[in-house]
Amino acid sequence: MSLRIVGLNAFLPGFRLVHEFAERNGHELVLVATLPDTSRYGAADPMVAGLPDDLNVLITRKLRTVAAPVIAALRPDVIISAAFPRLIPDEILEIPKYGAINCHPSPLPAGRGPTPQRLIYEGDERVGATVHRTAAEFDTGAILAQRIAPLPDDLNGSGLMQSWRTLLSECLDEAVPKLVAGDPGQPQDPANASDAPFFTEDERLLDLTEPSRAIRRKAAALNVTAPTAQVELNGTTHLITRTDPATTDDTAAPGTILEKHPDGWTIQTADHPLRLTRG
Repeated sequence: MSLRIVGLNAFLPGFRLVHEFAERNGHELVLVATLPDTSRYGAADPMVAGLPDDLNVLITRKLRTVAAPVIAALRPDVIISAAFPRLIPDEILEIPKYGAINCHPSPLPAGRGPTPQRLIYEGDERVGATVHRTAAEFDTGAILAQRIAPLPDDLNGSGLMQSWRTLLSECLDEAVPKLVAGDPGQPQDPANASDAPFFTEDERLLDLTEPSRAIRRKAAALNVTAPTAQVELNGTTHLITRTDPATTDDTAAPGTILEKHPDGWTIQTADHPLRLTRG
């Protein structure tokens, strides 16, 4: 059965997730609704610049008075939000024939909120992904599909993004047929819920005296949407775009610069050296 889908996206990877799902399963993406300034939500450029020319696009902040009537006129079967940082009002949730679902890159109910990669920053060695029914509050609806995998070998922002793309694609392929069949989903247990607020400026500064795994995990989490991980060396703060294990064998004190490179440094951490690439 071919479905008419409306996507709500403010970040190109979120759009691509929905677009690829629709193409993969023979569905029609009849509209993408987005926000006027998507660069606030991690996009390097306005999202519409990366959309196909033949796609119907609605750009508005007014979800109730502008988006809802337009979406209703298109008679969608399903609404899929992915990386859309606004609560979706009932005026929209009540429109689709089968319902509305949201894609969230964490193992809900853990990691609710705008920065689900915080779980990895704080020590989780897993990548999680969930597709759930959209509810009145952020990331609280009943779960239709969930995947959990180990952190990728490429423990950088791009590696995490690829893992989430794979896991969320699998979740959508499972969740949408359940939605159409009327599956209510599994309610989330509030006792296991945790919030994932935005990173603070202090949290963006990496501590090079920590173990290398912790540094890599934090840098990857900070660099998911755009590079924001920082280090301070010789009194200057630098943006770090990626970290990689280094083969240098050294017993220097943690935080010592072992080698300088045109694009960064090799640094001794609490256990193993790391190659830091500068932004």
